[in-house]
Amino acid sequence: MTTDQLPPPEEFTVPGFKAGAIAAGIRYQGRPDLALITSEVPATAAGVFTTNKVQAAPVLLSRSHLTGNTVRAIVVNSGIANACTGDIGLQRAQATARIAADAIGCPLEEILVASTGVIGMDLPIEPVANYLPKLVPLVRSDGWMDAAQAIMTTDTVPKIHMVRSRLQDRPFTVLGIAKGAGMICPDMATLLSFVGTDAAITPEALQALVREEAEHSFNRITVDGDTSTNDTLIVLANGRAANQPIADLASPDGERLRQALGEVLLELAKKIVADGEGATKLVEIRLKGASSQVEALRGARTVANSPLVKTALFGEDANWGRVLAALGRADIRFDPNRVQLFFNEVKLVENGLSLGEKAENKASEILRQPSFSITIDLGEGTAEESVYTCDLSIDYIKINADYRS
Repeated sequence: MTTDQLPPPEEFTVPGFKAGAIAAGIRYQGRPDLALITSEVPATAAGVFTTNKVQAAPVLLSRSHLTGNTVRAIVVNSGIANACTGDIGLQRAQATARIAADAIGCPLEEILVASTGVIGMDLPIEPVANYLPKLVPLVRSDGWMDAAQAIMTTDTVPKIHMVRSRLQDRPFTVLGIAKGAGMICPDMATLLSFVGTDAAITPEALQALVREEAEHSFNRITVDGDTSTNDTLIVLANGRAANQPIADLASPDGERLRQALGEVLLELAKKIVADGEGATKLVEIRLKGASSQVEALRGARTVANSPLVKTALFGEDANWGRVLAALGRADIRFDPNRVQLFFNEVKLVENGLSLGEKAENKASEILRQPSFSITIDLGEGTAEESVYTCDLSIDYIKINADYRS
């Protein structure tokens, strides 16, 4: 479902959850920049975070709070990342959690916090102290879109996706929001993403599920090859669906929940790439015929991150030589004389050689589309992986050259 085909905001609801946003003036003026997601009851919680050695204060705090396994609320601010801010940053992340806990009436450890924005700036606590208590009574069951808009920075559209299905003949919902357009090349998580479900699941099973599905969604995207200091994915499950709590992910119910969460995370991940800073194209780099999954992923990521490949995509130039050149430095096993390469279904290269101008002309037509795939077949084995990327445009440079101004 694309952003311009989204259902009305009131349809984005999950039993037992509320969300909302308010303009607190933390850095932006005249727009919501403080979001809150709450569960009516303590929810089972799981998350994955950035593996960048430079980690923001909210990442450190939320990681420690998640050890308790239950969460009542997530507080998110945009505009200031509260990263590289030392002890003051951690104190202000803790103060944010305390303000929310006092307003909601729950233990401090049941509050998670997240921030996004400029690195190195101190998070002003006064706007949070003034507006967060006002936001608590304003959250609504249909407020998820408001929260999605409030967490945006250089994003041009809010990112939200929802799946409704059944467990043990009981209806359940998985709904997620995300933000991100730059600093996108994660390892263990990406950007900011928050998911709520009314399914019941054990803490151990949820943590395993979140890690596995993040690996196949948020860990399969890139915009610019940079991993953020604030990357956070949190999933809350409040059990309002009243199903028998899922403990075995291989069970039929475990597979149904996996399918639903997997769809939500992958769709959010693809929306992030499609909205990459200055991007005009969403491209799947599919590498098949590799000797192992590790090599398939390494090769796909190398091509997906190549600036020369990405600028050719922007220029709508079917320069397949750049793809093979990137592949050649990926440190994977393959014989260049066996490689086949396709843009969608148009074959450009067979046995490492061009199929000529006619094929390139057809491929150039594919490049004019907003979304397409590049498939590389190494002919070495059966392993296959996909990474989603975007083109690299002039606007990416402009956006990041004056991001702090």
